[in-house]
Formats: sequence, C-alpha cells, structure tokens
Amino acid sequence: MQSNHHKILIESIRRLLRRDATTHLVKIVDKTHVADLAEVFRSLSLSHQRKLFDMISDTEQKGLLFSELDEDTLMGFVEEMELDDLVEILDHMPTDDVADLIGRLPEDKSASILEKMKKEGSEEVEGLLRYEDDTAGGIMVPDFIALRENITSRKAIESLQKEYMDVEMPFYLYVVDEYGKLVGVSSLRQLVVVRPDTPLKDFMTTDIIAVKTDVDQEEVAKIVARYDILAVPVVDEYGKLIGIVTVDDIIDIIREEATEDILKMAGAGEEFVETQSVVRSTRIRLPWLFASCVGGIIAFIIIGRFEESLSKFIYLAAFIPVIMGMGGNIGTQSSTIVVRGLATGRLNIIDIWSVVFKELAIGLILGVIYGVLIGIVAQVRYDTGALAISVGVALICSMSVAALIGSLVPMLFARINVDPAVATGPLVTTAIDIISVFFYFTIATTLLGI
Repeated sequence: MQSNHHKILIESIRRLLRRDATTHLVKIVDKTHVADLAEVFRSLSLSHQRKLFDMISDTEQKGLLFSELDEDTLMGFVEEMELDDLVEILDHMPTDDVADLIGRLPEDKSASILEKMKKEGSEEVEGLLRYEDDTAGGIMVPDFIALRENITSRKAIESLQKEYMDVEMPFYLYVVDEYGKLVGVSSLRQLVVVRPDTPLKDFMTTDIIAVKTDVDQEEVAKIVARYDILAVPVVDEYGKLIGIVTVDDIIDIIREEATEDILKMAGAGEEFVETQSVVRSTRIRLPWLFASCVGGIIAFIIIGRFEESLSKFIYLAAFIPVIMGMGGNIGTQSSTIVVRGLATGRLNIIDIWSVVFKELAIGLILGVIYGVLIGIVAQVRYDTGALAISVGVALICSMSVAALIGSLVPMLFARINVDPAVATGPLVTTAIDIISVFFYFTIATTLLGI
C-alpha cells in the first residue's frame, strides 16, 4: 500500500511540474511528509528538484528534507546553492547531520560555511568533525539533557521546560557530577512518577550502558539493539558525557551496514549502483570478476588433464554443472549464514570450531541425500553403476568441503580483523568450483578404472 502511495505521489508531482502547476504543487508539498518528499527528489532531475525545493516555505522543513536525502542527491543539490541560503538551512538541522554534510564538501566551501554559521552551532559541528565518520563520536548528537544528581524531580522538570525544549531525545535524563562525568541515567517516566522532592540520585540507574568516541558505529548499533534502548551516551576517555547516539541514526547505520555486507558478498563494492559512475562500478567489480576468471581457467586446466577420461566416457561432462552448482550453492549458504551471524553478534569468533563442524555435518548430510538422488539419476540414464557411485561420492565430497570452506573462511577472516563479507561470493564460490571439479574427476577416473 505504501509503495503504491509513493508511486502515485511521484507521478502526480512529475505531471504537475511538467504543467508548471505551481499552486497545486505548493499544496502537495505543504501536506507531504519530508521522508516522502525525499523519495520524490530521488526520481527528479536537478532543475525540478530546485523548483520543488523553492516551494517549501518553512526553513526548518528544508533542513529536515536535507537530513532525509541520500548523499549523492544532497551533494548534487547543495553544490549549486548560494552560501547564505545553505547556512540558513544548516542552522535548522541536527548538528550530526550538518557535520556529515560539511565533511563531504570541498575544504574551502566547508570552511566558508563554518565561518558564516552561528558561533555555537559551528563550534559543535567542528567538534564532531574531529571524529571519524563511522565512529560513535562521528554520529553522536551533542544536544542532550544533563543534570546534577542532587537536584530534585521538581527542579529537573522545570529545567526540561525552560532549558531543554529543543533536545532531540528527551526520554533519557543523564546525570553528571561537577566535572561532567556521567554517573547515572533516568527515564522520563521515572522522573514524573516519583515524589517532587526526590533527588535524582535516589532513583537514577547507576548501571550505565555507554560507549567511547572511537567505538565503531556498527558496534554502537549492536549495543542499542541488544539492550533495547532509544539512545546510548557517548563519553570521552575520562568518562565525561559529550553526546548521545539516537535510535534514528542507529536504524540508518543498520541499513547501511547490511547493504555494505550484501554488496561486498556479491563483489559489487559497498554502494548502490545508482550512486556509482560507470567507471567506478567497473573498477570495483574488476578484481572480483578477475578472481572468478582465474578460477575458471584453473578449473579448465583441471578438466583438460582428464581429457582422455572425457573422450572415453563423454557422459562424465553431463554431471559437471550439477556437482559445481550444488557445491557452490551450499558454500554460499554457509558463508552467508556465518557472515550475517558475525555482523549481528549471534556468532562469535571463539565459536569457530563448533560453527565449522556444524556446517560440515550439514553439508555431509545434504551431500548424502543429493548424492544418492543424483546417483540414481545417473544409474537410470546411463545404466553404469561405477558412474552412479562416482557422481554420488563426488557430490558428497563437493558439498561437504563447500560447507567447510564457506563457514571456515569468513571465521578466519574475522579472526585476522578482515571484513568477513569479502570472503563470500566470488572468492568462496570460485574455490569451491575448482575443488568440486578436481574431486569429481579424481573419483570418477579411480572408480571407472581409466
């Protein structure tokens, strides 16, 4: 239903833009959520994007739209904007989103923007730019509620009403000591249900889940998912509270990391094809396809060594695709399960041997089942017992070894701190194809007495 809604909205706006129906467009823009407008922007030309953007009268809405746009759409749009107009919009955006945007701009333009921004806002942005993009420090929001432990519930509520009206995440109240060190946390619910004269230290939680600025964003996402919290506080090396990472950013991180893993596993880079140029896409895929090409050449050489066997028993060639395909499929399944398990934290490197032996057992069982099935097909079709046994045993070996490689290689990559996602796809399947062909012809020539 939502997908149909987006399609109708996009087509309606495109049609009105072609007709230059400004009055109708303004009405639609005013009533449309910024997340839906961001979807529309991705399907419009740059000139139509500018025209539609100019119809948004509220500067804060423009800032929210900027926060929703993907990187390439946003960068193409921002580069052509007047500096003063851009700064006005950035002043109404969350600080972490501003830091992300400025960090992608050319150095001279980002310096000009920071110079024109309000002093307090530019200082916060410059503070965030000190950290790597994919760390807790780089994605945190420096706006949070921090109160002293001795103030009462009544005073805390008054502070919320006076000082913290625009805080992005008001559901958690962080408690700090005189040096700004994080000592506790309280939920908004706890604050309103206790007696007004109760000090924060009497009902705050001291068992705090926090991260340091250099923690990888993927690890932060795992922490938020594990403990079901809406935000996680970020502290410096001395334990001083300097920001929070909110759940809306966590959702974006989980989506980005999952996308990166899937694309890496396919050997297609880390970005969607629509965000890459033809040259960049070609350059990224070239080495992975080269690995497949080399693997194919090696498999060709192996098959060439058994040319005499093939010429004598031509029907051996009929089962090559089955054995290679079944081995490749179970290898990809095993590697995908392991890579995703490592990414979500459900699997740990210390479990390497239990995981590998489990996948090996599964591969062996499936190999026996399909080995018997394909062996029966070979027997019925060619009425040769030796061939049926050769095909069946080769398939058992191929699927068992494929499951072993598919689970072991990602675990080994993770152990040496290499992204295990790169171990799947072309790398694993190419290795399995070579091994499958070698096993098949070695077993077949032995059993057929060639």
